[in-house]
Amino acid sequence: MSAGSITRTRSPRATGERAIRALLGAAAAVSVVTTGLIVFALLEQTIDFFGEVGLAEFLLGTKWTPLLGGEQQSFGVVPLVFATLYITGIALAVAVPLGLLSAIYLAEYATPRVRRVVKPVLEVLAGIPTIVLGFFALSFFTPQVLKPLVEGTGTNNQLAAGILVGVLVIPTIASVAEDAMAAVPAALREGAFGMGANRMQVALRVVFPAALSGVVAGLVLGASRAVGETVVILLAAGNGQLLPDGIVGDVREPAGSMAAFVAGTAGGDIATRSLDYKTIFVIGFTLFLITFLMNLLSIRLVGRFRQVYE
Repeated sequence: MSAGSITRTRSPRATGERAIRALLGAAAAVSVVTTGLIVFALLEQTIDFFGEVGLAEFLLGTKWTPLLGGEQQSFGVVPLVFATLYITGIALAVAVPLGLLSAIYLAEYATPRVRRVVKPVLEVLAGIPTIVLGFFALSFFTPQVLKPLVEGTGTNNQLAAGILVGVLVIPTIASVAEDAMAAVPAALREGAFGMGANRMQVALRVVFPAALSGVVAGLVLGASRAVGETVVILLAAGNGQLLPDGIVGDVREPAGSMAAFVAGTAGGDIATRSLDYKTIFVIGFTLFLITFLMNLLSIRLVGRFRQVYE
């Protein structure tokens, strides 16, 4: 076969590969451009906000009441940040152990037939509309479960919000961690079994450390999901914005997260370009920075713990 015929034979394949490469590059460019436009939209109003409110007052203030007029109006973001992190902490306390245990079971103990049934059922939790869980908290979980168990629990409370956000995060952590553990080469398991290790030792001392980069990615992804959750927190925890002395209040009491404040305020009757209106953007930008830093941390941790197997 001549060189010209080889070139003609490979040309359509090379053309297809170039087209796929261009398509993938365009998809990546769209993501970058979209993120840039979001940042630009948030940053414009954020800069205007700090033209009227001092940065120190925003970052260090312990009272957040931007919608009140006169002397009662305050712009300290500390209560919203603390409430967001507190609810996220409760959610991760629920989701991390349950998600990781589910991943270990699916990757190391479940038969292929059981895995094909259990994993899709587990992932269905991620598809439940968040407003459904919010109403579930109001109508059943808080009055029928939490109030009898935890005395003094209010109708809106951080505990219910954190637990139900944790339920939402379980499939994310479990699915990513299970995929990472399933990707660990079988030779590592066989070597450990050959040295006399039992299944639990293999799962916890061999497979789990080998899949640590993927597990860490799942944890950070779940934390990012919890930080940005809106509707469940808005309905279950309310939109309380006052915390005593700027510290996190009782988990049995309501508290508003950053995402819940944005959702609750954006639907209200506020004048465009007013200072109240700009608070939506400055809180959105703050939330964006938090999730961005969490993703940077995730990339760093994944790179640190990544193991490559030949």
